[in-house]
This record gives sequence, structure tokens and C-alpha cells, in this order.
Amino acid sequence: MSEKTTQQEVQLKDEERTKCEVWTRVMGYHRPVSSFNIGKQGEFAERKYFVESKCGCAK
Repeated sequence: MSEKTTQQEVQLKDEERTKCEVWTRVMGYHRPVSSFNIGKQGEFAERKYFVESKCGCAK
């Protein structure tokens, strides 16, 4: 590819968009977060994730 190639920004209209469904693993199986009750959805939103390389454990 040439260094002069330009990227065009993609613009979508609201009617062209589709909802992205988020799934998570719960007690050994996968479920969509949208099926959780309001309390479980809040717990899911508050989850904290870590990156193993940042904790100094990665080799």
C-alpha cells in the first residue's frame, strides 16, 4: 500500500444501525446481558477488568 492512501470515515444513519448484543459467561454458560435483571446489569457495568501484563505476572 502507498503511504498516500487515505481512510474515509464511514457514516451510518440511525436506521442503518443494529443493536450489538453483549454476552457474558455466568456459572459455566453464556447468557446475553440484556436478559439480566436490573441489579445484575448494574453489577455487570461495575466489573473491573485487569490486564495480566500490567500486573507483572506475564512472562
